[in-house]
Amino acid sequence: MPKVTVRYWAAAKAAAGVAEEPYEAATLAEALDGVRGRHPGELERVLRRCSFLVDGDPVGTRGHETVRLADGGTVEVLPPFAGG
Repeated sequence: MPKVTVRYWAAAKAAAGVAEEPYEAATLAEALDGVRGRHPGELERVLRRCSFLVDGDPVGTRGHETVRLADGGTVEVLPPFAGG
């Protein structure tokens, strides 16, 4: 099972209470299931509005169950934010 780092930004970081943490997951869907299990409540609500980068590549509209994770990879959790 790949080991990945999930990094939280802005509102996701505040809701998780940490900047990043490790997970074991083969797909983005599995990683997010782990996140929801570890952080029920506010972070679950924030995740519904987030976009995701996997190893620097935008996930976009792809199904999270189809996005494979590589060992040592990174998932960035990006809530919507204003500014530029």
